[in-house]
Amino acid sequence: MPLVDDDAPLLPDGKDWTWVLEQPCGECGFDAARVAPLEVAGRLRANAAAWPAVLAGAAVRDRPDPATWSPLEYGCHVRDVLRLFDVRLRLMLEQDDPLYANWDQDATAVQEQYGTQDPAVVSYDLLAAADVVCTRFEGLDEQQWQRSGRRSDGARFSIVSFARYLLHDPVHHLHDVTR
Repeated sequence: MPLVDDDAPLLPDGKDWTWVLEQPCGECGFDAARVAPLEVAGRLRANAAAWPAVLAGAAVRDRPDPATWSPLEYGCHVRDVLRLFDVRLRLMLEQDDPLYANWDQDATAVQEQYGTQDPAVVSYDLLAAADVVCTRFEGLDEQQWQRSGRRSDGARFSIVSFARYLLHDPVHHLHDVTR
């Protein structure tokens, strides 16, 4: 029996998480400054490899409290973040300083009914999404790591900062579901 209503939308996360590029995350301990660009793909792959066990858990659909996603919802989010960042990475490689389309992660969670998805499918899809974006990172040359892109809120990234920013998301959410 779920601890709370899994269908209830959560309050949107209005934080600008780009601060994790400047200082360690006090919640999960991630320190972007300590991540070399060539480590990103390996660390993303290792993180993705931990999600199938989380998504196979008996309480995968249970929210621990009304303000926190279930492990399944976090897994769906991580999968979608990996997919989105691959799209944005391709834009950064194909265009000069692209502006990314907005993405409302909270609306996506509701529209895609994260809490009702099949955990085995989410697990498979998360691993596949990680493999795609990691393979793309692994194929970058030294100059490509300096290409840029930007969000509509003004946040600017090089591929180096973009990769570190991406890595924080699955690291943080794995911490959320395993603490």
